[in-house]
Amino acid sequence: MQLTVKLPDGSDLQYDEPVTSARVAQDISPRLAKAAVASEVDGKLCDLNNPLAPGTHQLKIVTDSDPRALEIMRHTAAHVLAQAVVQLYGKDVQYTIGPALTDDFQYGFYYDFALGEPLGTEDLPKIEKQMQEIISQKIPLERIEVPPAQASAEFAKIGQDYKVEMIDDLVRDEGVSTVALYRQGDFLDMCRGPHLPHTGRIKVFKLLAVAGAYWRGDQSKAMLTRIYGTAFFDAKSLNEHMERIEEAKRRDHRVLGKQLGLFLLSESVGPGLPIWMPNGTIIRAQLQGWLQDELIRRGFKIVCTPHIGRLDLYRTSGHYPYYKDAQFPPIMMDEQDGYLLKPMNCPHHVQIYKFEQRSYRDLPLRLAEFGTVYRMEQSGELNGMIRCRGFTQDDAHIFCTPEQLETEIESCVEVTELVLSTLGLQTYRVRIGLRDSQSGKYVGNMAGWNLAEANIRSAVRKLNMDYVEEPGEACFYGPKIDYIVTDCIGREWQLGTIQVDYNIPERFELQYAGRDNRPHRPVMIHRAPFGSLERFIGILIEHYAGAFPLWLAPVQVTVLPVSDKFAAHAESVTQRVREAGIRVELDGSAEKIGAKIRKGTLQKIPYMAVVGAREVEADTVAVRHRTQGDRGQMAVNRFVAALKEEIASKGRRTALEVISE
Repeated sequence: MQLTVKLPDGSDLQYDEPVTSARVAQDISPRLAKAAVASEVDGKLCDLNNPLAPGTHQLKIVTDSDPRALEIMRHTAAHVLAQAVVQLYGKDVQYTIGPALTDDFQYGFYYDFALGEPLGTEDLPKIEKQMQEIISQKIPLERIEVPPAQASAEFAKIGQDYKVEMIDDLVRDEGVSTVALYRQGDFLDMCRGPHLPHTGRIKVFKLLAVAGAYWRGDQSKAMLTRIYGTAFFDAKSLNEHMERIEEAKRRDHRVLGKQLGLFLLSESVGPGLPIWMPNGTIIRAQLQGWLQDELIRRGFKIVCTPHIGRLDLYRTSGHYPYYKDAQFPPIMMDEQDGYLLKPMNCPHHVQIYKFEQRSYRDLPLRLAEFGTVYRMEQSGELNGMIRCRGFTQDDAHIFCTPEQLETEIESCVEVTELVLSTLGLQTYRVRIGLRDSQSGKYVGNMAGWNLAEANIRSAVRKLNMDYVEEPGEACFYGPKIDYIVTDCIGREWQLGTIQVDYNIPERFELQYAGRDNRPHRPVMIHRAPFGSLERFIGILIEHYAGAFPLWLAPVQVTVLPVSDKFAAHAESVTQRVREAGIRVELDGSAEKIGAKIRKGTLQKIPYMAVVGAREVEADTVAVRHRTQGDRGQMAVNRFVAALKEEIASKGRRTALEVISE
């Protein structure tokens, strides 16, 4: 046997006997072996204990400093969780799936169980103690690859019916000839891996929550018990994570939305269908009006389309059946075909394009709409405003010639980045979502897809943008640019999107007359800087912790008379501020001034104007800022002018900066 291992530094190691990656790590350096968690063999992540096949291999040792190592450790922690639950609650426990989570701010892993008795958060310390015992035993994780029939028999023997079902699905859907099992002492699980070499490599962990979850996410199937947890390589990282979770709770948009009167979720209306309250409607209107004005300046035409359309319209576009599982059931009427609550605005905008014959001189045609759409999200996935069933998209569709496409993409990038910078969301990464060649969820031919991907790459390179490409993240009709924004406590959100589409124009047979007077097919760009107003504002609530910048704040100023003796001057100030176009309220309650200030602070009102004897005499107000406190006396007119400048600049210059000049 001859085995050659090529290392990243260009050196080779030769072996004439079977070895594992762990042995190679030890031969390189005992220190490296101590830090190793897995290996990368010929570009594929593998267990350290897997024997290397004869031949030549490119090998890299994955240590605990590698970003992928955390996912591997958390995946192993999920298996330890399952083993602990089986040991504590008996062999009748059915364990189903337990992945590591890479895109969840709060949780690092979970495992779903079918249990004979309910579990609650009060049971988590006991489970943690059992997990710690398993970790202390440093139990090796042994990978075994067996035929599906043998794997099914193994799990049937120990009564794990869900695992048998999963193996049957793998055979039916993927045609697998082998199934990877992991033996962990007396515990057996099915998993693609890789895993840590033994349980003792799990450093620090914590179980966080217990929830219900339907098997396979299907409400018609059994309700399981899901246990969430997280794990890190050091206690400091875990402590920092727990602090971020507590901060996220303080910023929860559902709590702040109720406290600040922004939106309402009513069971009488239905889950996932938020009602905008007066204060929330102000924020929504300010954002919509600002972006709409910006779009009009850039040559967009504002349109409005129905909330419903014929089912056949969405069959042509491809939204039905490609989004069928996420749509409300068709509404059957007297006609042969039904209607659908619209899942997207684009098929309606296509009808506007088709309304008249188009020439290359008419293009680009830029249509924009704040259009409400509907998705039948699973009840377990609903999350206040961030995941709804009815939401309003800041949708726009650009119909252009292929020659105009890249310039239009660049303009869409400019608008998206303007939105993010204006709202203080300037920490983001750019993802280009590409087609996954192995998936059947896409429409159109490869030539159109290849051209769209080339257009996007060309545009972002011209703009010198840093980006990553991710296969499988494209829309069903085309590739896209996504902005993945990091908020002030480190959570990532997918916000602005720009999508290039050669396929829907083809499906609707759109045309324009070219310079040669022959028919040509336009290209579509779908773009939405906000995404949806509900989700975007939900994220903003949490990003700002409810303390909106002055131009967005529902109440921008509250006027606080020290007592009833100064009510007349307070009313005069309020009227003058209101006439200047500033959203102001007068607190004329009988409460003492300290209580009024506390109330204004809790309502996160940016400025308070206190009126007492000195202010009446001098026609001034005593200004308080919600975070900087008392800022002294100033003339009413000067205060109003400074507020107007802060509002107009969208916070680039604050009223306090203007006043201090």
